[in-house]
Amino acid sequence: MPYDDSPPPTRRARPLSVAAALAAVCLTAAGCGGGPEADGAGAASPRPGADAASRAAQTPSGPASPSDSDSGSDSGSGSGSAKPLPKGPLTGRTVVIDPGHNPGNRDHTREINEKVDIGTGRKECDTTGTSTDDGYAEARFTLDVSHRLRTLLEAEGALVRLTHDADRPFGPCIDERARIGNEAKADAVVSVHADGSAVGNRGFHVILPAGVKGGGADTSKIVKSSADLGARIAGHFARTTGSAPSNYVGGNTGLDTRNDLGGLNLSTVPKVFVECGNMRDPKDAALLTSASWRQKAAQGLADGITGYLKG
Repeated sequence: MPYDDSPPPTRRARPLSVAAALAAVCLTAAGCGGGPEADGAGAASPRPGADAASRAAQTPSGPASPSDSDSGSDSGSGSGSAKPLPKGPLTGRTVVIDPGHNPGNRDHTREINEKVDIGTGRKECDTTGTSTDDGYAEARFTLDVSHRLRTLLEAEGALVRLTHDADRPFGPCIDERARIGNEAKADAVVSVHADGSAVGNRGFHVILPAGVKGGGADTSKIVKSSADLGARIAGHFARTTGSAPSNYVGGNTGLDTRNDLGGLNLSTVPKVFVECGNMRDPKDAALLTSASWRQKAAQGLADGITGYLKG
């Protein structure tokens, strides 16, 4: 089916206060309802394209990369655009956006199945992600929302870097995704995803890092700040998109805490994953495949990040 790929006009992210009900969240170690892991951790050996992603975490611009026509902004390299950033409320702040998966992962199953260390154990380098029933891939969705989010945050003055922009064969692996945020000394990292659960399971949820210490993982310094970031994103995302918190994960709070995601376990800076909806449910899929809704999703994320960084 043809997708609504025309990007609507963007607007500047508006700072809003976080909903009080979500600011005080009870952190519980619950599992994610059947969706694929959104990120990854620990790499045992260098992988193709790894150098490009490391450079993306250190430089503000680079060559153009291929992306879908539904992108909400120009698709520059893994980091921000080359043009000077405007002065704004986020001037001096660095945000790393981590688009879940990579469209090329499906052609590199051997490489992404390689196990890497996530502190609490070992897990696959990455996964292909999920898709809607008619083939709209999660990796395509995450890149589009990430481009839109980058545009909104840069309009507020933030330096924005992407962990990848479909500018490498596959990955990065989940440990490298964490390392990119760490090396950038990001003020906030948001990993963008969509879930792949059962029909009837609807809504969004934000995944928070649990208290983990072992191997190369130690989240003790980021658990509280990540919970604050996640609560603010959840409040703004619900308000801006009109989507309800997940009815199958997080007890209707829109918040879930996990200790099995390498991208969170290995992070040393505030970081959350956002599952924007369930691609396997027809009603959620209709939202996720709409460019206008994806713009709302990006705005909700931007407002939550802005509220956190200004709070």
